[in-house]
Amino acid sequence: MSTILFGVWPYLAGAVCLVGHVWRWRFDQFGWTSRTSQLMEKRWLAIGSPLFHLGALMVIGGHALGLLVPASATRAVGLSDHAYHLVAVGGGVAAGAVFAAGAVILTIRRFLSRARFRLSNRPADLVMYALLGITAGFGLGGTLVLNAFGQGYDYRPTIAVWFRGLFVLDPRPELMAAAPWPYQVHVLAALALIAWWPFTRLVHVWSVPLGYLIRPPIVYRRPPS
Repeated sequence: MSTILFGVWPYLAGAVCLVGHVWRWRFDQFGWTSRTSQLMEKRWLAIGSPLFHLGALMVIGGHALGLLVPASATRAVGLSDHAYHLVAVGGGVAAGAVFAAGAVILTIRRFLSRARFRLSNRPADLVMYALLGITAGFGLGGTLVLNAFGQGYDYRPTIAVWFRGLFVLDPRPELMAAAPWPYQVHVLAALALIAWWPFTRLVHVWSVPLGYLIRPPIVYRRPPS
């Protein structure tokens, strides 16, 4: 079972994500949007959206550093395992708290506001909300229970090695199978979210208008009278 969950499912989820994005772009370009509800309500959106997006960037950055940088590299620069643990736990809890706060505000705003908010939720997005909640909940919960208030768990010899092995076609699923079950659920839910990504409003993250940063400024002139 561990081979299917942690050896096959990551590649299957990645393939569905890739093919799904290609399909969505070819056949549903008009639906390639976040379907924002800014015109319906702005006050809570102005609070929740920055928290959610900042937290997401913090979480992604923390995962990238924690999973891609091996323990030998941090030791080589003089960072002890204990110091790394403190930084990882502190940063992880802070990032998770910011992300969770934004997600809760946006969820309450969307589901408890007027009916037209709720009508903008497609079934695919409802599944996305559930997967996002499970992924974030077990990730933050595992960090708090096992590391912040527990005896601690060093994920670098197991989860990080498994993750890096995915990119060289050597996933070693037995390493993930040896990890605590909250981290296993966190990983499986994250993979399901990746597979489901192209069928939700999350596709809008690939359309960030970075070109606006380098394009010439637009000068508006008053028309001649």
